[in-house]
Amino acid sequence: MSDDRARVRYEKKDHVARVTIDRPHVLNAMDQRTHTELASIWDDVEADDDIRAAVLTGAGDRAFCVGQDLKERARLDAGGAPRTTFGSRGQPGWPRLTDRFTLSKPVVARVHGYALGGGFELALACDLIIASDQAVFGLPEARLGLVPGAGGAFRLARQLPQKTAMGHLLTGRRLDAATALRHGLVNEVVPADRLDACVEEWTDDLVRSAPLSVRAIKEAVLTSVDIPLEQAFTTRYTWEERRRASDDAVEGVRAFAERRDPVWTGR
Repeated sequence: MSDDRARVRYEKKDHVARVTIDRPHVLNAMDQRTHTELASIWDDVEADDDIRAAVLTGAGDRAFCVGQDLKERARLDAGGAPRTTFGSRGQPGWPRLTDRFTLSKPVVARVHGYALGGGFELALACDLIIASDQAVFGLPEARLGLVPGAGGAFRLARQLPQKTAMGHLLTGRRLDAATALRHGLVNEVVPADRLDACVEEWTDDLVRSAPLSVRAIKEAVLTSVDIPLEQAFTTRYTWEERRRASDDAVEGVRAFAERRDPVWTGR
């Protein structure tokens, strides 16, 4: 019997988009339909100027996301479907968050429970990770005859010391929340009953910041991280050009001088 239920819940409130993978019965594993739904949501997050930040999480109390739905993958393999490799080109939901390099708004991963395989790769692709003390991270692909093709092999080696990253990539060993925090892989770890409040504190700060400044800074950081410092200063940044020409570029300073809160328009 077909399952017509939506795989993802999407809510927008107070300038924040909340995106919840809603398959708790399979620890929020992602089938092809999940990827298709997520792609439409990320399109809307980028297009809606009222949205200034997004939070990505998983439903239930056991997992953020455990990655690819391996039962579906086994059926696809049996049917002769092409095998996956690095990137999502040609697959449902392309470009997925993990290779959607032009998403200009900050995304916060709210992680509780397991973040494994493609779920960990989703978190790595986010700009901030806020985790509960019960979060567990890992890339088990090597143990399954697979590769972490949604960027795990690339991002983990950029976000951890290389030897540490290789140890986890080649063995599938997991990281607990405290270890992830010690390595700077997550921004904050809190008790599970404090997780929502902590995420809200971060999103409040993101929304309080000038939206064009946030987008310009994100673009500049991600564009320049792999180029020489001198070149970074002379590279063209589209969102910085928009910020510099905007009303918001003078509103913050004016508001400070007038001792009031700034009113951001994003124009």
